This record gives sequence, structure tokens and C-alpha cells, in this order.
Amino acid sequence: MPAEYVLEVDNLCKQVGQGEHKIAILTGVELAVRSAETIALIGESGSGKSTLLGILAGLDDGTEGRVTLLGSDLSTLDEEARAALRARDVGFVFQSFMLVPTLSALENVQLPALLRGESEKNSREQAIQLLSPLGLAERLHHLPAQLSGGEQQRVALARAFSGRPRVLFADEPTGNLDRQTGDRIADLLFSLNRDFSTTLILVTHDEQLAARCQRRLRVVDGKLREES
Repeated sequence: MPAEYVLEVDNLCKQVGQGEHKIAILTGVELAVRSAETIALIGESGSGKSTLLGILAGLDDGTEGRVTLLGSDLSTLDEEARAALRARDVGFVFQSFMLVPTLSALENVQLPALLRGESEKNSREQAIQLLSPLGLAERLHHLPAQLSGGEQQRVALARAFSGRPRVLFADEPTGNLDRQTGDRIADLLFSLNRDFSTTLILVTHDEQLAARCQRRLRVVDGKLREES
């Protein structure tokens, strides 16, 4: 994979089901993504956007083809090696936030660093540094259920960036939010992209969010079509 690419996809296919009931979701996807690019994956509901995102992130496997993420062919890695790659260099933001309900905002953001073996002191300091600029300095010890949807999404963003990931995958990051809150989350995503040169790959139905990305890729009939 050329050094400037952080992600390369060759002839990726994904089928589900058996025999006569086999359904092709992705058929021959080709993609190359450079460092610090911002990409929106768009398309109709059920077109395979989220399936594609999961395969690109190594959370799922294709039926055929190859995905190379940060120089590693994902098909050659076992789950432990994939998990190590994700922990080291990849961040995730999901529509449903995926926060641990029994942990405070601070503890949720600390968790990835602690799992990487960092100390309690360093992980705590880093988490506070991430949460405070997001307007959450007064909410550090609140549980997710005590936070608004926008606050929970900001916690999820801080957690995603706790390891300064080289690539961030986001599945409908503004999907559960009102327009004002969604715009604020989008501003945060793109400022983090600028500040840390993190590559952003977003699945979204939000045309305004998609328009802010450098590239818009529509999933149509199992393939990617680049839009101007």
C-alpha cells in the first residue's frame, strides 16, 4: 500500500445467507483513502453503508477481497491482533453512543487508556484535558443517564480521541441529535480532524454533514460511486 494511504480496499464483496437465499450486500468495492482525508459514506437505508464501515474497521469480514488498514491486511490478522490495531490507532463514534452506563463521563473516557496499560493518573489527566474543551468540565462525574444526548455524544467523541487515533470511523454521529446539537458535534469532529490530522470516515444521512467532507461516496448496488 502506498505510504500516503491509510486505507485501501480491493474488490471487496459481502454476501449473507445461504444457497438460494444468499444476498449480495457489497459487490466489488474499491477505495483508497489518504491520511487526514474526510469521507462521507452516503446512500439509501439498507444500501450497506454500515456494513461497509464495519468491514473497513475490522469489526466484520468481507466474503471476498482485501482491506488494508494502516499497512495491515485485515484478513491476515486474528481478532486479538485486530483489537490491538484498533486500540492503538483507530477510534469509533456510534449513533447509540455506546457509553458504559455504570461509569462516569470521566471514567468512560479513561477506559481505553487504562486498557492500553496507562496509569490511572495519566489517563485521568488526559481525559480531563479532552472533556474540558468540550464544555464538560462540570459534568465529569455524571453517569451517561444524567447527561443529555449531546453531552453523551461529546463524551463519546472524547473517548474516541483519547488515543489520538490515526483513523476515526463514525456511524451516524449526529443521527440521534437535534440540528443545533448535531452541528456542534460536526464542528468538533472537523476541528479534531484539523488539530490531529485524523482521517475521518463517516456514515451519514445528514446532507449538511456530508457536504462538509472532502469526498462523498454513495453506496449504490453494492458499489461506491464518488459524487462531486
